[in-house]
Amino acid sequence: MQRAAHGLAHAVLDLLGTAYGRRVLLLVGSGDNGGDALYAGAVLARRGVLVDAWVLSERSHEAGTAALLRAGGRLVTAAPTTRPDLVVDGIVGIGGRPGLTPMAQQALAAVLGVPIVAVDTPSGVDVDGGELDGPHVDAALTVTFGTHKIAHFVDPASAAAGTVVLVDLGLDLPAPALEVLAPSDVAALLPRAQRDAQKYTRGVVGIRAGSQQYPGAGLLSVAGASCGLAGMVRYVGDDVVRDLVCAEHPEVVGAGRVQAWVVGSGSGEAAGGTLAEALADGVATVVDADALAHVKTEGSGDHSSLILTPHAGELARMLGAERRDVERRPLAYARQSADAYGAVVLLKGPHTLIVHPDGRVRATTTGTSWLATAGAGDVLGGVIGALAASGLDPFDAASVGSWLHGAAATLAASRGTIVAGDVARALPGTIGRLLEASLLEGWAL
Repeated sequence: MQRAAHGLAHAVLDLLGTAYGRRVLLLVGSGDNGGDALYAGAVLARRGVLVDAWVLSERSHEAGTAALLRAGGRLVTAAPTTRPDLVVDGIVGIGGRPGLTPMAQQALAAVLGVPIVAVDTPSGVDVDGGELDGPHVDAALTVTFGTHKIAHFVDPASAAAGTVVLVDLGLDLPAPALEVLAPSDVAALLPRAQRDAQKYTRGVVGIRAGSQQYPGAGLLSVAGASCGLAGMVRYVGDDVVRDLVCAEHPEVVGAGRVQAWVVGSGSGEAAGGTLAEALADGVATVVDADALAHVKTEGSGDHSSLILTPHAGELARMLGAERRDVERRPLAYARQSADAYGAVVLLKGPHTLIVHPDGRVRATTTGTSWLATAGAGDVLGGVIGALAASGLDPFDAASVGSWLHGAAATLAASRGTIVAGDVARALPGTIGRLLEASLLEGWAL
C-alpha cells in the first residue's frame, strides 16, 4: 500500500505541477482504495499540499486516516468552500460494483469540473467487463497498481479512465484475462523475408472485394494488403475494380493459389458467392462487411481459419441484438460471437477487441479518432490478410494487423486529417519504424 500511495502521490504532483499551496480533496471509501488515497494524501501534505479528506462511508482506513492527520491533512464532511485544484477518487476499488451511492454522487456533483485522479479504476465502472451501468467517475488520470485492469482497455469504461499510469508493485501475477500488445510484441510477430525467400514463400494474399457500386472498397483492400508483408497480392473480382487496381498497383496479379483470402468489402449482392469460392480453398479468410451476413454459426463447418471483422452494427445483426447493446457491452458480445461462430472475431471500435473461441482476448490501443472514416476497415482487412498469408495464425494476424493499422493512422494523422488511403500509404513507413526500433533497442525477435 505504501508503494502504491507514493506512486499515486507522485502522479498527482506531476499533474498539479507544483505542491506548495495547492489544494487536493480526497473522496474516500471504506476499502483499500480509500487507504491508498489517504496515504497518498499524507505524502502530499508533507510536500506542502493542502489536503482534505471527505469520508463517504461509515468508516475509513484507520492507519491511513491517522497518517493523513499526522501529516497535517484534515477530515471534512462536505466540499470545502475553497474549490480544490484536484480531486482524488478513492471511493471504491476493483471489488466495487457498477454505479455509485447517492452520497458519492452528491460529493462528485459538489466538485463538478475539477480534474479527478482515480485510484486503480474510476469508481462506478465495471472493472472486469469494461461496462458502464449507472453513475460513475470520469477521470482525467487513473493511477493503477500492479497491472492494468480490463476496464482500462475495454469500452465504454476505458473512456472514463482518462490517461492511465501504471505503478509496478513487483507482484507475481496470474495469466491475464486480456492482453495488449506492446511494440516489441508486434515486432517479434512480424514476418521477415529470409535470405532464400521468394515471392511465393513469403505468402500470397488474394482479395475478393469491391464491385461496380463500390469500386473503392476493392482498391482500398488491395492497398492494405500491398503493405509489403506478403510476397504477392492477387485480385479476383469485378472488371471495373480490376482496372482500377492495375492502374494503382501494377504489381498485383490475377487468379491463382493463395495462402489467405480477404472477402466482402463493398461486394454487395455478390458477397455470398465470393465467400463460398474463398472458403472452398480451405485457407485463412478475412471476412468483412457484406460477407459477414453469409457466415454460418458454429456447427456448419470448421471456422478455425476465419477472421470475422465486424463493427458494432454488423455484429448486432449477426447475433440478432441491438447495436446500442453491443456498444454498451462490446467485450461480452465479442466473446459471444467468437463462441457462436467458432472463429476469431475482431470487433472494431475505439479500442478494437480481438477474441479467440478459446477465450483469449486482446485489445488494440493504437489508433486515433480520425480512423472513423470511410474505407478504413477495407484497409484493415487487407493488412490482416497479408499477415495471415505470411504465416501468422488468425488470432495473431488480427491482433498485429489491428495494431499496425492504428499506428499507421496515428502516424498519418500527425500531418493533419486523414482518409483511408492515407492509412494504407503510411503502413510501410510504420512497419519500417517498428523494425528499426527493434534493432536499435535490441528487442528479442
